[in-house]
Amino acid sequence: MLFTELRFLPFFLLVFAVHWGLRRERERKGWLLLCSYFFYGVWDWRFLSLILISTLVDYIAALRVGNEKRSRGWLLVSLGVNLGLLAIFKYFGFFLESAYDLLHLVGVEGRPPALEIVLPVGISFYTFQTLSYTIDVYRGTLAPRKNLLDVALFVAFFPQLVAGPIMRAAEFLPQLDRRRRFLEVDVRAALVLFLVGFFKKSCVSDNLSPLVERYFENPESYDNLSAWIGTVAYAIQIYCDFSGYSDMAIACAALLGFRLCLNFNFPYFAHNIAEFWHRWHISLSTWLRDYLYIPLGGNRGSKWAVRRNLLLTMLIGGLWHGAAWTFVVWGGLHGLALIVHRIWKARRGPEGALPKVISIPATFALTCLAWIFFRASTLEEALQISARFTFLDRSGTQTLELHVLLPFALLALLHTAAYRRWGREWWRRGPEWAFTAGYAAAVALVVPFVSVDYDPFIYFQF
Repeated sequence: MLFTELRFLPFFLLVFAVHWGLRRERERKGWLLLCSYFFYGVWDWRFLSLILISTLVDYIAALRVGNEKRSRGWLLVSLGVNLGLLAIFKYFGFFLESAYDLLHLVGVEGRPPALEIVLPVGISFYTFQTLSYTIDVYRGTLAPRKNLLDVALFVAFFPQLVAGPIMRAAEFLPQLDRRRRFLEVDVRAALVLFLVGFFKKSCVSDNLSPLVERYFENPESYDNLSAWIGTVAYAIQIYCDFSGYSDMAIACAALLGFRLCLNFNFPYFAHNIAEFWHRWHISLSTWLRDYLYIPLGGNRGSKWAVRRNLLLTMLIGGLWHGAAWTFVVWGGLHGLALIVHRIWKARRGPEGALPKVISIPATFALTCLAWIFFRASTLEEALQISARFTFLDRSGTQTLELHVLLPFALLALLHTAAYRRWGREWWRRGPEWAFTAGYAAAVALVVPFVSVDYDPFIYFQF
């Protein structure tokens, strides 16, 4: 069930009405958990068992970790079960194929068996989320919850279950302890944010999808200019797709009285690659920082140790996105870019920073080049497309229509600029009738641009 599908509207209206109609918080939590399991089960009810296993394991492990001296063993149980399920369903085929490729290099022939393992939607997201709960309890920064209902709702809360934001227990669980009142909900802000997210996804991302598909399915047929057009189109598409989902998730949660963390903060306005990762998929980048980079040593140790920690963190972050070497290379490119930025900053100092007019386009161009490996089906294809940017390959003859990209790029930029400067506050001013009329007009303007096809959110595959 997609936020942009018509069937989501009656589902959410029912959830919303019953939720605020119930008076006891325990009843509300039970209702939301039931709806969350239904929301996930619409895709494939069989994989609800995986969510239940992760929930029960981390519920028990956190209680044991918080109450026993030998807590490390229970932490390992949590890590083993959660990462084991993730490895089986997402990475088993990848590791098997990679092992056979290594055998081929030493002359051993053979083919891996054909596997048809279905990837459960959102497994990477809720695995990281539930792991953070047990790890925080183990570190002593969070008290374990004795109420299983609270832990279950934290893991399965439907607005952010399948594609984030990846919430921390310390941010979400306290919200379950207080009585939520509808009068405290900023309905205007939530409705506007949902419409903004819907516009990004259905009007920009979905309409750019055919252009992107056309190029990446047959890149050798297109010329060098098309390489730029196709890559920039994908950069806009994936941003509008993923940030659009996050906007709608945050809005739905807000209408139910919950606050989710910010996941995007205009990443393509970043001045450097480090700032990009402070703005892009914030819930993942902070998770990798707190639970991987810092435990590896973080900024402690020698310069080479810090660089190693950065590169290893980004390589694992790339692998988190997908079971393919293209994602690993994508993460590695960002890791190397972060290392270069750190070296530049150390040698040049603050005064060595490039002017914004140069640094912002340069950072955007760098992220676009890395997106090639993220989007390409194979490393060979990614390298072939990359060669077009150096003008080493001029074999293609067809050209993508630049005018097809420009309207969507303009819409995305206008939205970003307007929303950044004044769009966050305008709905708070004026009477209810003015807001209602303005919102209805905005919906009427958006609908004609909605794509006729429902494209799955890109990050659902992760």
